[in-house]
Amino acid sequence: MMLAVGVVFGASAKDTYSHDPSVLPEAARTVVKNNFKSDISVIKIDKDFGRISDYEVILTDGTEIKFDRNGNWEDVECANSKSVPAGFIPQGVADYVKKNQSGTHIVGIEKDHGGYEVQLSNGVELKFNKQGEFQRYD
Repeated sequence: MMLAVGVVFGASAKDTYSHDPSVLPEAARTVVKNNFKSDISVIKIDKDFGRISDYEVILTDGTEIKFDRNGNWEDVECANSKSVPAGFIPQGVADYVKKNQSGTHIVGIEKDHGGYEVQLSNGVELKFNKQGEFQRYD
């Protein structure tokens, strides 16, 4: 039993941290370069059983971006005073927020199996399907 526990914990390598953008997949570096003005502060490389599972990037302005192992974005969170860049927001989501939640802006967006979860500057969370159609308040 102890041997099995040792093998499992030994196989799951510790997460690592870096300040060097070159540790990110090219796709992730491109997303950061094309959508954000701030520099990368730190990169957390999450590993499961010795294999990279995802990257968590924190920018100098506090924005956090999560990428899968291939560099595809999964989650973007900004400070309440900032907005998620428009390139991350499907048009249907942007239109719904503009029409139904005027006076707010999107401070977080996360992709999930069914679509998108969006957090607004007023704390309201919304769910949208993959086509950007409103589903419900969360």
